Amino acid sequence: MSCGFDNVYESRNAAEELRAQINHHDYLYFVLDQPEISDAQYDDLRLRLQTIEAHYPELITPDSPTQRVAGQPVAAFSIVEHRLPLLSLANAFNSDELHAWYRRTCNLAEVDSFALVCEPKIDGLAVALVFENGHFVQGATRGDGLRGENITENLRTIRSIPMQLRSDHPPERFEVRGEVYMPKAAFERLNSERADRGEALFANPRNAAAGSVRQLDPRVTASRKLDIWVYQLGWSDSARPPTHWETLNWLKEMGFRVNPHIVRYDDLESVKRHYLEWEEKRHQIEYEIDGLVVKIDDFAVQERLGYVGREPRWAVAYKFPPIQGTTKLLRIAINVGRTGSLNPFAILEPVRVGGVVIKQATLHNEDDIRRKDIRVGDTVIVQRAGDVIPQVVGPVLSKRTGKERKFKMPPRCPVCGGEVVRPEGEAMRYCINPSCPAQAFRWLTHFVGGGAMDIEGLGEQWCAVLLEKGLVEDPADVYFLTREKLLTLERMGPILADKIIANIEASKKRPLARLIFALGIRHVGSEIAEILANEFGSLDKLAAAGLHELSTVPGIGPKIAESVYAYFRRQRTRRIIKKLKRAGVQMEQERARPKGGPLRGQTFVITGTLAAMPRSKAEELLRFLGASTGDSVTKKTDCLVVGFQPGSKLQKAEQYGTKIMNEDELVALLRRHGLRP
Repeated sequence: MSCGFDNVYESRNAAEELRAQINHHDYLYFVLDQPEISDAQYDDLRLRLQTIEAHYPELITPDSPTQRVAGQPVAAFSIVEHRLPLLSLANAFNSDELHAWYRRTCNLAEVDSFALVCEPKIDGLAVALVFENGHFVQGATRGDGLRGENITENLRTIRSIPMQLRSDHPPERFEVRGEVYMPKAAFERLNSERADRGEALFANPRNAAAGSVRQLDPRVTASRKLDIWVYQLGWSDSARPPTHWETLNWLKEMGFRVNPHIVRYDDLESVKRHYLEWEEKRHQIEYEIDGLVVKIDDFAVQERLGYVGREPRWAVAYKFPPIQGTTKLLRIAINVGRTGSLNPFAILEPVRVGGVVIKQATLHNEDDIRRKDIRVGDTVIVQRAGDVIPQVVGPVLSKRTGKERKFKMPPRCPVCGGEVVRPEGEAMRYCINPSCPAQAFRWLTHFVGGGAMDIEGLGEQWCAVLLEKGLVEDPADVYFLTREKLLTLERMGPILADKIIANIEASKKRPLARLIFALGIRHVGSEIAEILANEFGSLDKLAAAGLHELSTVPGIGPKIAESVYAYFRRQRTRRIIKKLKRAGVQMEQERARPKGGPLRGQTFVITGTLAAMPRSKAEELLRFLGASTGDSVTKKTDCLVVGFQPGSKLQKAEQYGTKIMNEDELVALLRRHGLRP
């Protein structure tokens, strides 16, 4: 097809005009939801632009509408350093906690009141978008708040993100922040399509959005209906309006999609009334929200208040309460975990709770079932809160008929028929057959999952296939997979195979703590894995450690020490370690133990919620002063820091005669040594 122009100069002018028209109609359709032309007319504009660019490739610009889905697959995402950290928010779960936040911020800011902006708290994925001279140049995930993944090409596929701003004089360079989400209808359609293909379903729209944005192939992202609400200016090299409310309107004028339900109030009582209204009508909108975000409007007050830990003092997430429903408990099934634990869960008559159909829910353990007197056949209360797995709260006793049956844990493993034991002092029963196929599957999915070796592309579906086809018997076998072996699998294409092999290779350089966690040692979570990695510095030294040596590590209690010691004495563990070495997996790291400090040699444990800072921040500051931190109280614990609503650690500390410190005393201790929470 001819482009209709005799030379490149005429074509350039025509292309610029077509891009302007398409961008205008994209804004009307995707941002304002007010289209002015038919789909056929819009398609004609795009076809004319594509024809010109096909004849004159030199006229293609990075922000051309034709390039939104043209990005090629990448081997891995690069890392973006956030110029201004993307912080998380403190939570308020009721009006009393919201009022406490308000009074506290008033006192800190030395004012009697301030205007507040209320925004729907979108249940999606936070992103940062950078613009230069009015053009979108970079997009990144939140990551750890300081560094995120560069997902620019994927974000280009979201049509409500402007590639070029509707402003003649935008800031030369600035960043906006937004929440990428998947509408409910798109989520249901995606899961329906995945079910038809026999693929694993996404748990909720948030997980679906996060998984879609982090695809290595932008074409996959483009195939899924994603959208965005821009909620904040991150930073700007130019002047900005003096308030958050004015800034949102300023961003809207530049072409950003700003949520129409954002409102501004002059008093806290109006915020509370607004919250109650949205608690009732939250299910009437096309996307998931799990509360409101309440922000102080005045930027000058925001700057005066600053931050505490990784949370701004000038904003709070006012969360909706858990959503509950009632249904019939049909039966109690057992899931066998990676360590052999037998985990009971409820099979329910399908019930819609909070806009989601629930068929299964957690029951924690047999003691919890007995304590709540939950019986098969009961009408039960089911609770769902945000991303939390649905749980059975308890039975509705008034609905009992006398036909309900008490539950008993099976005497043998329901998967392999192996022997089941319940260790003294533990709530769980365990299958002790090391060849149990259920354990192999759970262990493999844990090993390749996020927080462990993080091998993207090897989800539950592919883990099951690899085990079924005999390509792997244990997690170490993953490192001996080849492209040729993967291509023998049904529905495995070259692009996915290459992606998986590249991700397997990249995972060999994960930190030692991630590897220790990935091994699936009972009682060893990510925090304990960090302690062990810092203490021993290599997997060989950890494997060779004696029981006494492990028991003397600050933060490691007797139960954990015994579990680690036993794990590395098994022949199977030794074979796995040999395979990991042969594959070239990193098994050493520089030991990061403090060399000095006023708290050197002391072990601190924190229980409950701290108001001044997150627990992780408090532990980081204590370690900076030379202390060790643990997650359980033992006889070797020197001090327990007690926050709001402490758990059973307080009773243990009192039993051992451990020194107990409240949060004010902790803050005073840190300040004496020049540290500010």
